[in-house]
Amino acid sequence: VGLDSEVAKLVVGGDPLAVVEVDKPYAELWMGAHPKGDAQIKDNRIAQTTLGQWIAHFPACLGSKVKDTFQGQLPFLFKVLSVNTALSIQAHPNKELAARLHAQFPEHYPDTNHKPEMAIALTRFEGLCGFRPVEEILEFLETVPEFHTLVGYGAAQELRASVGDADRTNQALKRCFTRMMDWEKKVVVENLNELVKRVTDDAAAGKDTSRINGDLLLRLHSQYPGDIGCFSIYFLNHVVLNPGQAMFLGANEPHAYLYGDCIECMACSDNTVRAGLTPKYIDVNTLCEMLNYSPAPASAKIFPCVQDPSDPCVSLYNPPVPDFTVMRIQIPASVKQYNIAPVDSASILLVIEGEATGSSAAALSDLTLRRGTVLFVSANESVSLHITSQPGMTLFRACCLL
Repeated sequence: VGLDSEVAKLVVGGDPLAVVEVDKPYAELWMGAHPKGDAQIKDNRIAQTTLGQWIAHFPACLGSKVKDTFQGQLPFLFKVLSVNTALSIQAHPNKELAARLHAQFPEHYPDTNHKPEMAIALTRFEGLCGFRPVEEILEFLETVPEFHTLVGYGAAQELRASVGDADRTNQALKRCFTRMMDWEKKVVVENLNELVKRVTDDAAAGKDTSRINGDLLLRLHSQYPGDIGCFSIYFLNHVVLNPGQAMFLGANEPHAYLYGDCIECMACSDNTVRAGLTPKYIDVNTLCEMLNYSPAPASAKIFPCVQDPSDPCVSLYNPPVPDFTVMRIQIPASVKQYNIAPVDSASILLVIEGEATGSSAAALSDLTLRRGTVLFVSANESVSLHITSQPGMTLFRACCLL
């Protein structure tokens, strides 16, 4: 809310004339050319236009490979998220499912694209991601009777009997999760209230409730009372990222962002299938059908970055999809001149901290870069930075390395 939000701080940093209201939430900063949030180009040398319009007029700015592969469209959407209240339990469709959903329900699924995405933590960042190892789910079924009630005896037994057989486990997990999600609201509320009362009483008596995720349960219930999504913490991994750590969410991967600030990059889409922790449109049947039910530990959900072999200042987050790559550029205090290398792709550059004067062949005059500055850099253009801040600079760059 207000200037407590990293999004609001970056907006004000990039545009000192921006007005931030004290009691208004600022949750997302979009940087890209998606029709639902096409960026405004702020350049006093050209008439006011959006990034999408600019790219349509000058498609060569994308780079020849990107232009041809993605039909003249910028293939990624870059964001900053500030999450104070949990975001919905959701997954994103693959291209085939996206096309089908858009044809059937265009009001809920606005485009035909897939939406793989990556979150890179700016602060300590919490999320739910992917199905837990089966052993953990079975333990919760034993220690949380209300959870067992919603899953049902038969489905729980099937899961227990499937251990050691990956295909059977995936099917059993699907049955367990679908059965829980299908209960009528009244039954969910009764069981959730019983569990919340028990955890609250135990905590008040000084008992340790961490074995059943007591603190997280109470937090989610306070935000979404009576919501079936509160029980998802017993199916999904609770992942905590430190600044600089990332998680990659491929098609059909169940997830929810719970708390913190992150950089997010994704294919240029706004297709989301939701099923809990949300007042928005819920599509339980589609979600339960589409999910990836392969269990894996929380540690497997942390996506590694690699050092750029040609530049010690650059860390690469290079996911297994062609649509985007993210670079973190950390320029140490000892370096005062730095060249942002050209790549054969349009890129979007965001300054997280530090100040510099920038120059490039494409810019007729020098640019002032400071916290919150967002630059669109055409393919094969470099930007020379003269760093003016003492502690160095941190920038993130989204591009498409085909």
